[in-house]
Amino acid sequence: MANYSTVLNQLLHLIPRYNFERIVNSFEADKYVKTLKCWNQFTSLLYAQASGKATLREITQGLEINNTKLYHLGLPTVKRSTLAEANQNRSYEIYEKLFYKTVELCKSVTPKHDFKFKNPLYTFDASTIDLCLSAFPWARFRTAKGAFKLHCLYSNSGNIPEFIRMTDAKVADVTVAKKELRVIPDSIYCFDKAYSCFELWKNIDLQKGYFVSKLKRNIKYKITGQHTETLKKGILSDEIIRVENKKYSKPLRMIRHFDIETGELTVLITNNLRLAPATIAKIYKTRWQIEIFFRWIKQNLKIKSFLGTSKNAVMTQVWVAMIYYLLLAYIKYQSKYGKSLYYLHRIVKEALTARLSLMDLLRVTPSKIQDFKIKEFQHSFW
Repeated sequence: MANYSTVLNQLLHLIPRYNFERIVNSFEADKYVKTLKCWNQFTSLLYAQASGKATLREITQGLEINNTKLYHLGLPTVKRSTLAEANQNRSYEIYEKLFYKTVELCKSVTPKHDFKFKNPLYTFDASTIDLCLSAFPWARFRTAKGAFKLHCLYSNSGNIPEFIRMTDAKVADVTVAKKELRVIPDSIYCFDKAYSCFELWKNIDLQKGYFVSKLKRNIKYKITGQHTETLKKGILSDEIIRVENKKYSKPLRMIRHFDIETGELTVLITNNLRLAPATIAKIYKTRWQIEIFFRWIKQNLKIKSFLGTSKNAVMTQVWVAMIYYLLLAYIKYQSKYGKSLYYLHRIVKEALTARLSLMDLLRVTPSKIQDFKIKEFQHSFW
């Protein structure tokens, strides 16, 4: 058997340790800590995400059972109480900053989007994570319901989240976009109708960016001209309009698109006067990629059941989950792995504690991994 470290260890090696230690030192988070340091906490939580462990007991027992395989990680004996205390008291901002460092790593290998234009393309949207109010009183949403919101700027280059903000569920989606969106000149930002806001549009326009948004029915406007004469590919009209707003009266473009596949009529508004109307309609259609992303992380990552009830523990767990998602994306693009991210997640989960190189792992099926694990167990036993 080749002398490889475990798949988990190879995942951890993708995180530059010096970056991690610099972040930890900036918070003095390891000061006076004798046993479970931040790297050990991160290792335990990454193990939980990759292996699908849902409770502190499952994590500590899993690490204990695999102790002979994971000795090279330098993990001390992880106790439930110690891990729970770390999740509750160590600032989640450590892992938030690590997330953005991992975004930079990911962006170095992600492919470009599928459109012919070169403008960076993003989608901004939010999703609600429900919580039990009695267990998470800090997350009060309604009288008998708890929740928080995950706001995300999603890059169509590589389909990765480049920006995430977590807020109370009561915070309006557009409020976060107006406050937090940092516009990159010449980039295109796609929104649902919840983000129909003159202030947001003006901000993007002033910073030399472009927006594509579904138009709310209650927005008043006047048609001032025709933008294109030749209409095809489901485009019913392409007109120049002025919205009736004193703060933002710049001419905009309104496109009516009928999707033959779904039978849906969509009215779009944009400040991009150059791209073909069918391209604008296609840009908005790709917005559903972020819906798929939200559904994927809710179904495959541990962001709906939590290891602790404090706000800090919840935020810590979500940030580590997002880091794990980025690591999977990095492996996929760096290795030019042809199968889906879900399939990659499955084989990583099955082989997490196996001594198998990542490159070899990408060439096997889950059934073959099971055979390998049985042989490895027999080898260790005898």
